[in-house]
Amino acid sequence: MSLTWSAKDHKNLNQPPATGQKRSRNDAGNKATVVLGAQWGDEGKGKVVDLLATEADLVCRCQGGNNAGHTVVVDGKEYDFHLLPSGIINTKSTSLIGNGVVIHLPGLFEEGDKNEKKGTCLKGWEKRLIVSDRAHLVFDFHQVVDGLQETERQAQEGKTIGTTKKGIGPAYSSKASRTGLRVCDLLADFKDFSTRFKNLVHQYQSMYQSLTVDVDDQLKKLKEYAERLRPMVRDGVYYMYEALHGPPKKILVEGANAALLDIDFGTYPFVTSSNCTVGGACTGLGIPPLNIGDVFGVSKAYTTRVGIGAFPTEQLNAVGELLQTRGHEVGVTTGRKRRCGWLDLVIVRYAHMINGFTAIALTKLDILDVLDEIKVGVAYKLNGKRIPHFPANMDVLQKVEVEYETFPGWKTDTSAARKWNDLPAKAQNYIRFIENHIGVPSMFDTKSQTSMLYLFVFLRRVVVYTSWNHISKAPVISDIATS
Repeated sequence: MSLTWSAKDHKNLNQPPATGQKRSRNDAGNKATVVLGAQWGDEGKGKVVDLLATEADLVCRCQGGNNAGHTVVVDGKEYDFHLLPSGIINTKSTSLIGNGVVIHLPGLFEEGDKNEKKGTCLKGWEKRLIVSDRAHLVFDFHQVVDGLQETERQAQEGKTIGTTKKGIGPAYSSKASRTGLRVCDLLADFKDFSTRFKNLVHQYQSMYQSLTVDVDDQLKKLKEYAERLRPMVRDGVYYMYEALHGPPKKILVEGANAALLDIDFGTYPFVTSSNCTVGGACTGLGIPPLNIGDVFGVSKAYTTRVGIGAFPTEQLNAVGELLQTRGHEVGVTTGRKRRCGWLDLVIVRYAHMINGFTAIALTKLDILDVLDEIKVGVAYKLNGKRIPHFPANMDVLQKVEVEYETFPGWKTDTSAARKWNDLPAKAQNYIRFIENHIGVPSMFDTKSQTSMLYLFVFLRRVVVYTSWNHISKAPVISDIATS
């Protein structure tokens, strides 16, 4: 496949307005719906994407790599996604891996092939996947370096960041230092690519004396991957432009990680290496801000975190153990148990400040069903005084005291709820408090994989998605008035 574009490839591109004419804001083209994590990840973004992808024409990943993890259940079979957009399971939509993603090619093909063997949903997945030619590559030695860096941190500082050791940080470091290699480089002159690959290996070996790389073997494998990858590769900028400005399309952007793991806005340095807030959708796919539509933040009805780092509402007690056990809180990518605690509205509100959520998806509400009382963190105090912001400094965050609001538990099974009035009044009050405190309406669900409740609350209208059993069936939609 040639990476050279001709005029006929751009037949859908809009002509610019005539001189002196201003393009109407309503003439901006299609809008992209963005789904983002509002906490430290693992909020259930895959569930929301899974639902919305049933009607999406294009589902996109914009940042991160195979350090992310979504599990989607279809007809009782679990599909685990790390690099592939979970929308790939919808045979009627196209999936796009954007330029902001870093791609480990062995991991990509292993993931696709492994999931394809589980059921028919992934059959022909390679024909439904588009990969941006500007995406950077993660090499095996990046993953080794990731582990070496963690070992160094432990030796020098007595602690690690807790990375997934998937090579994501080193790959983004190569990108930022302008020594990284992209998909377009792999598919161009392989002799030139080989030279640059060897230089990159040498650069890392000069920093890590114990790093050994079989360069010839790696290049042989990469050449084979290149041919398998080639049919999927497009110029991502033009592809996205045509999707935005061509015929009407439903475009969905699937965020990985979450706001509190963002390289700029998260709990640095215990963060990921990319922008997993709404700006990452723009830079990681080439989407103008004008074409961003709804931004759905996803939050659990409590809080979890994997790895180390400050966690103000963490419960190192029976409550934390109950949340971990009932919520099956184990990381999809790492297999590590998640730390658990009360819902922290300080971080969710902070995530809203950055992302401008149009709605919050509140997941795993029914995990709280058995509790006698439920607490929600509403403010931080430092030296006895409320602080009006989320601290940037992690030493400060470790010292904050959380101010809680306490709610009586509803002690009722909510997993069978199908409409707003099915929820006990105490559960409704809990949700309304969250909405009012953040200033964003909610859409929420129970944890059941076979029949999930989603309420999209927009002003005076609630759209209830019910009777959704698997992705091949569209949800039944009905309208009810808010109470």
